[in-house]
Amino acid sequence: MTLRLGLIGCGFVAALHSRSIKALVDAGLVDAAVAATCDLDRSRAESFARAHGAAAEATDDVGEVLAAVDAVYVCTPTASHRGLVEAAAGAGVAVFCEKPLATTLADAEAMAASVGSAGVAAQVGLVLRTSPSYGRLVDVVRSGDLGRPLAVVFRDDQYFPTQGQYASSWRGDVAVAGGGTLLEHSIHDLDVLRWLLGDVTSVSARTANFAGHPGVEDVAAATLTFAGGTTASLVSVWHQILSRPSGRYLEVICERGMAVADSEYVGPLRLLTDDPPVAITCHPPAWVEGLPVAERWRAAVAAYAPQSRDFLDAVVAGRPPEPGFGVAVAAHRVADAIYRSAGDGGAVVGLAAG
Repeated sequence: MTLRLGLIGCGFVAALHSRSIKALVDAGLVDAAVAATCDLDRSRAESFARAHGAAAEATDDVGEVLAAVDAVYVCTPTASHRGLVEAAAGAGVAVFCEKPLATTLADAEAMAASVGSAGVAAQVGLVLRTSPSYGRLVDVVRSGDLGRPLAVVFRDDQYFPTQGQYASSWRGDVAVAGGGTLLEHSIHDLDVLRWLLGDVTSVSARTANFAGHPGVEDVAAATLTFAGGTTASLVSVWHQILSRPSGRYLEVICERGMAVADSEYVGPLRLLTDDPPVAITCHPPAWVEGLPVAERWRAAVAAYAPQSRDFLDAVVAGRPPEPGFGVAVAAHRVADAIYRSAGDGGAVVGLAAG
């Protein structure tokens, strides 16, 4: 049976999901169809619906979407996520929610509880979990071939996302976004660090605000310690360099070598040991290369399609998708501790395991 999908929120990230879904469907890799699109600006919903053919209905009524679909993508500004996810769970609809889950840890925990109680499939848009470069880095470090990880350096920067390709201003409003560069962008990085190193045991952090949006930090610098003894340094920055939309640099220093990812997607991943340096190009799954998509969207769809395929396959198979809401909540707990540390002048804040 064809899986009926709904898109709630028709902005920048929804466009990436919309194109990825269409490419997966057109390639015959999933048996699914977008049945409904929804946005407060109905004209945007209509433009998304047209891209998916005559069977897709456009609306500004979330209830109409939930009544017409089996699974829904929540791609709205962060403050609205909880209400939409709880509505989907109440309707028995599987849900893919963009990150961050919520503006507060308490709301993120409540959302995880709601989908758990309802028994609906639920996945979060932590897209770096399907990064070929980071997946290979995690495998290399976990193999133990480089020895124990000693320290990690992670830099994450992009231009302030109220301009350019984002075409929206809501990330400058703390009531809607919940925070700034740490929560909105580096929630990905906190998840990658947990994926790589396990539980965070303590943090110490500072934040700063240069752009002048109250409560929305554009610099966050945090030191994280992990249960295995590794220390990580995370620097997250929103700047005004419009030629640089997003860049990540991840360096893991181990006892007998280093693994360095200059790119968040295909690499190369550089391995530095006593032997000659090795550069590994990290390829996406072979099926990604054949997706039918316009060339200007190919890189974005290549990054987003694997997580959508994982989600839709899980819904059809009746198994929990990954990464689930529990993974997202764990990253939110670290973000919450970082904000509390920064609010207390960089004091060390401990976190319980798990």
